[in-house]
Amino acid sequence: MAYADLREFIRALEKQGELKRISFEVDPRLEITEFADRSVKTGGPALLFEKPKGSSVPLLINAFASEKRMRLALEVDSIDEIAARISQFLEMRMPEGIVGKLKMLPMLAEVGSFFPKIVSTGPCKEVIRRDDFSLDHFPILHCWPEDGGRFITLPMVFSRNPDTGKRNCGCYRLQIFDERTTGMHWQTHKQGAEHFRRLRAAGNIQKMEVAVAIGADPATMYSAILPLPPDLDEMMIAGFLRSKPVEMVKCETVDLEVPAQAEIVLEGYVELGELRREGPFGDHTGFYSLDDDYPVFHVQCITHRKNPIYATTIVGPPPMEDFYMGKAIERIFLPLMRMQLPEVRDIAMPAEGIFHNLILISIRKSYPGHARKVMHAIWGLGQAMFSKVIVVVDESVDVQNFSEVAWKALNNIDPERDIQFVMGPVDSLDHASRLPNYGSKMGVDATKKWPGEGFTRPWPDVIAMPADVKSRVDELWKRAGLK
Repeated sequence: MAYADLREFIRALEKQGELKRISFEVDPRLEITEFADRSVKTGGPALLFEKPKGSSVPLLINAFASEKRMRLALEVDSIDEIAARISQFLEMRMPEGIVGKLKMLPMLAEVGSFFPKIVSTGPCKEVIRRDDFSLDHFPILHCWPEDGGRFITLPMVFSRNPDTGKRNCGCYRLQIFDERTTGMHWQTHKQGAEHFRRLRAAGNIQKMEVAVAIGADPATMYSAILPLPPDLDEMMIAGFLRSKPVEMVKCETVDLEVPAQAEIVLEGYVELGELRREGPFGDHTGFYSLDDDYPVFHVQCITHRKNPIYATTIVGPPPMEDFYMGKAIERIFLPLMRMQLPEVRDIAMPAEGIFHNLILISIRKSYPGHARKVMHAIWGLGQAMFSKVIVVVDESVDVQNFSEVAWKALNNIDPERDIQFVMGPVDSLDHASRLPNYGSKMGVDATKKWPGEGFTRPWPDVIAMPADVKSRVDELWKRAGLK
């Protein structure tokens, strides 16, 4: 059964020994960050701060910060189970004959269960504050010393495509400016920013309605960070992940729906002509992202549960919680990548690459220049376009073994021949790019070179001991008393 809400997930974490309650006062300014950072880097548990300084609202952090917690969040024994389900649906074809069609009915029924379900009300409306409210009521973190202020870091930000009316949910940080105003950090490539641009270009509307939900069942929270195609509803994907539709409820003051089981909901608008300096912010690159102009979110109503729990996260020098969330994305989206690039055998994004700086890809090479074709295809594939460095290796290389990749890639390349540079869009957080959002990217063809690629010398084999020798020495090893 899918988790009904954040509280059920907390109970599951606690039952599995994956949660530590902190019963004494800890300051949301820097101290909680230090707790969370130490815990994730030492393999520690999720943390529930029951008495954050200055607030009566408990704070949950590091709920996704391990491979085991990601499995618990998505209710699977292996993240690959989700990838297998995706592959099954992608390969679904209408079979011949009545028996085949009858066998398809359960799968077709399951597809229908993904779509969000609109309900009249929900726990997120137990308390409705239209006048007497302040963002200061919640234990919002000041994460790192040079941050521009306090930031809401794990929000589900809902907006609507002005052309199609379709819902979008993204995870965009919100800097607290005052008790009813925040920044809205949707980067230029994000769908929220695209909705903002379209409305502003129309010229006949002054405000863009926005709703922000904080805390929900883990699959719904997680769906906000997924790199989905435009206008693919994140709440439908959440329904797929949890095998149960997400219950959605209409907001009080804006024409948007939010998860009915959410802990906290902020309703309001973005003024289309208003920008304000936002940042700096200690970001997932491990460096501070620079301050810049971003839209301003005006909160006009807050609804929440009677005793809400504030869910948050921190980012910074890897590995941190976002690494484990990203690793699951890597596994979940591999089938989708292979739909367009069937030659791809596996991918890996090392923690040190902080998602957009390095992607390792193994391929089944079939023709000269195949590795370069894959590089360019990746650069044209959604948010994978931000990949600063792509290293392509043969299918025999285990890309999850970074030592093996480095060894074989460094041996296989002639730098002038095998490294390619291209220009294009880069991640907004790339502080090294020559211009904001635009710079160079590098592809490395570390596959075995073929005569058709101009390589006429012999290519040596990897040194390996025959299996029969290894087997005989296994016995001799034991006789020698070696471990």
